Amino acid sequence: MSEKETAELQKNIKAEKIGKITEKAIKLLNLSVAADTPVYIGKTNITHMKTSHPDDFNKYGGSISDIISNPDYVGLNNKDNSIEYVKEITVNNEFVKIAVRVSTKDKFFARSIYALNKNRANNFIAKGTLKKYENTIDTE
Repeated sequence: MSEKETAELQKNIKAEKIGKITEKAIKLLNLSVAADTPVYIGKTNITHMKTSHPDDFNKYGGSISDIISNPDYVGLNNKDNSIEYVKEITVNNEFVKIAVRVSTKDKFFARSIYALNKNRANNFIAKGTLKKYENTIDTE
């Protein structure tokens, strides 16, 4: 295998940083993680999303980084300790959820993507499972 082929293979295997866990999300969810901890996505994560939720991935896969950076809501799933980033997509009347989980090597990865219907999302909001993430603009 040539150096060029090896570099290309490593590029395809390497995880890509797609966002960070903000101080605001940490405070809202009472997380014990450092502010600005990176969130990655790897080839296996993308394969899982395409396989498990192909329609949702086709519609929203290109927006994963934006959903993590600019969610409307955040939540913590106590079953698997995933951080949930949720964006309301008014065009389709859906809420899109990105689940971020910590790996065995203590890195955070976007692991799943799927749409929630409006009633289910509103139930999570009413119960406090999803917390409003007020976006503010830094003036620095």
